[in-house]
Amino acid sequence: MNFSLEIGPHTDINTLPKVKDVYITLLPGGSYEETAQKAGDLAKNGFNPVPHFPARSILDEAQLNDYVSRCKDFGVKQALVIGGSNDKVGVFDSSIQILETGYFEGLKIGIAGHPDGSPDISDSNLEKAMKDKKPYADYIVTQWLLNPQSIIDFISKQTIPVHVGITGPLKITSLIKFANIVGAKNSLNFLKSNFSKALDLMKPKDPNDLIGKVKSHTDFFHIYTFGGLKETNKWLMENKYV
Repeated sequence: MNFSLEIGPHTDINTLPKVKDVYITLLPGGSYEETAQKAGDLAKNGFNPVPHFPARSILDEAQLNDYVSRCKDFGVKQALVIGGSNDKVGVFDSSIQILETGYFEGLKIGIAGHPDGSPDISDSNLEKAMKDKKPYADYIVTQWLLNPQSIIDFISKQTIPVHVGITGPLKITSLIKFANIVGAKNSLNFLKSNFSKALDLMKPKDPNDLIGKVKSHTDFFHIYTFGGLKETNKWLMENKYV
């Protein structure tokens, strides 16, 4: 199995587990220069950096070109192209628009998948967006999920590899909080229906439960740590995943 990890541009590289692929976020209001620089630092330290390119957080084509160029100059070979925040700051409305510029030529491209749907876009529009983006994409990274059947159903419909989003070990109460924030409705319902006892809610949920049910359908898992990098690192080492 292959594991990738997501960090912010200010994460200390010395605290990272020994995974190969490390994704770097570019959150609303963040600096693309910082994300590009972190990608360069990761490359120098032997990682494969995968910076985020959120379309609605990029001002215009000039800024996009500068961001892509910086990343390529730093040795970046791979990028995750997403729509990003619903509040756009510039001319781009969607990831397909920045993919169509041609600036990503030569890079391995990941796109976002939403098996649980999205609070910002209808299911029909999500399906259309996926169809439009696929010709540019090498693989899909999903939102983090907990319902194994949703994942299996989604993978069965795809023609390119799917990297399944999971969390590190987190308490069920924390997972419910994050599911509410990102609008992961199926995972939220799964949590509420499967973990009703107070004792269950206080125990960290082991990602191995989910991995065991879907690993026959994919070899790739993308970890969202939600600030729990230390616990995630420990879990990866204890399971000899790194």
